[in-house]
Amino acid sequence: MDELLYNYRKLLDETSTGFVRYIHGKINWNSRMIGLVGARGVGKTTLILQHIKQHLNPDEAMYISADDLYFTTNRLLDFAGNFGKHGGKWLFIDEIHKYPDWSRELKLMYDYHSDLKIVFTGSSVLDIMKGSADLSRRALMYKMQGLSFREYLEMFHGICAKIFDIQDVISQKVEIPVKHPLPLFEQYLKQGYYPFAKEENFDLILRQAINQTLEVDIPQFSEMNMATGRKLRQLMVIIAQSVPFKPNFSKIAGMLAAGRNNIADYFLLIEEAGLISQLRTEKGGIRSLGRVDKVYLENTNLLYNLAVENTNIGNVRETFFFNQTKEKHDVITSRVADFEIAGLTFEVGGKTKNQKQIQGIDDAFIVKDNIEYAYQNIIPLWHFGFFY
Repeated sequence: MDELLYNYRKLLDETSTGFVRYIHGKINWNSRMIGLVGARGVGKTTLILQHIKQHLNPDEAMYISADDLYFTTNRLLDFAGNFGKHGGKWLFIDEIHKYPDWSRELKLMYDYHSDLKIVFTGSSVLDIMKGSADLSRRALMYKMQGLSFREYLEMFHGICAKIFDIQDVISQKVEIPVKHPLPLFEQYLKQGYYPFAKEENFDLILRQAINQTLEVDIPQFSEMNMATGRKLRQLMVIIAQSVPFKPNFSKIAGMLAAGRNNIADYFLLIEEAGLISQLRTEKGGIRSLGRVDKVYLENTNLLYNLAVENTNIGNVRETFFFNQTKEKHDVITSRVADFEIAGLTFEVGGKTKNQKQIQGIDDAFIVKDNIEYAYQNIIPLWHFGFFY
């Protein structure tokens, strides 16, 4: 117990509050139970420690990690009870998905300790609706993405810009205090999506995070055996070498020596874990009934890290556009161009991209890379990095 308290205080002292992620202002911190999920490395732990440091009395709060050795012989539920008895008001539980029977004990905490506010984080593959206990009406859930281009500019370069919505973008209202943004944009595409890109050996750390997600997080949550976990890794290699591509489940099943019916489930798990994004034909989000039209890696940093032989600039452009717009919008495939958002059509390309693809289409735009300014119906690609 003393060691848990020491670790909490040490982490709190080491946490910087100079830059806070976009999602902090969206969370209803007054809720009795809050869940924050997201891919490995997007900054969930830092965010909750920042909240304690900036907005709470640290003596009334406690941060613990569910995978701490202490909880191999002690129950989270008992810890929560003792914490509440000693005046604790806020309990922050990190990596909840690594604790056996997590959903049941969270439910009991909620039911037994009404004076205690609980915030937990977990892998984005964690589906609160699938928990063995009914948490869906108790926990308010939030999903956290990696850094937008706007956040990257502030965190890495101290350049502050406001959030713009899609109407601002198509109306050419995006303005930032940078004379020539393209070199910074190029850096972001390669090493700017994850906050830990500031650390040395970023590529190695990212590769380790990918492996942990495929070999530990997904199999642990889905109760897979090691052989199935290896198939996920093989599938990720196939995706990385082919993106963006139209999935042929029968062909992929043959390559993996797996049942065809399992392949769609594998794709969905890897998507929920924050490693790929599937572009669908209809609205409705990640569990939409719409047919999958294309599969992308989730962000451009993954593309440069995994698809070394296939970092085609066209893939990079489309991956960035899809990644940055889907946080706020239902993005679906377009019948005539690359993407459709709320009735708006977007064709993504380089400086020489022409209007042929969208000729005669209302509310259609060309999104070009390597240009600094918008004009007519042509919008710079980097303008789509300011939605959050």
